[in-house]
Amino acid sequence: MSSPRGAKRHHPVVEAHQLRRASDLQLRLADGITQFAGSMMFVYLHAVWFAVWMLFVEKSPWPTLTLVVSLEAIFLSTFVMIGQNRAAAFQQAKADHDFIESELELKTNTELTRAIHAMTTELHSRLTPEKSDQ
Repeated sequence: MSSPRGAKRHHPVVEAHQLRRASDLQLRLADGITQFAGSMMFVYLHAVWFAVWMLFVEKSPWPTLTLVVSLEAIFLSTFVMIGQNRAAAFQQAKADHDFIESELELKTNTELTRAIHAMTTELHSRLTPEKSDQ
């Protein structure tokens, strides 16, 4: 993926990951929910919502509030696990890519070292006069 001049380039696995996530509505939705649930705005809204509910909406809010908070915790923990699985898959893909790249570089360096050795040996044999037996 090419980037505009001056824009920061990312690792190829990062770019592929971002393209895949941007093209999938469910993943974008999960990312949005996870991003919001991990913000202080989420905490503030819940504090206000629970206070209003307990003070003005229900006389005995505890059974319903317990149910709502439990369901919310189940769903939010699922989003956390989705995020962890996604991060683990991303890290594995990046590690695989890096391994392949480092193996290719090692192979190239080995071939260059062998070529340099062969040229050095050839150059040495041409420039160093052979000792003749006298």
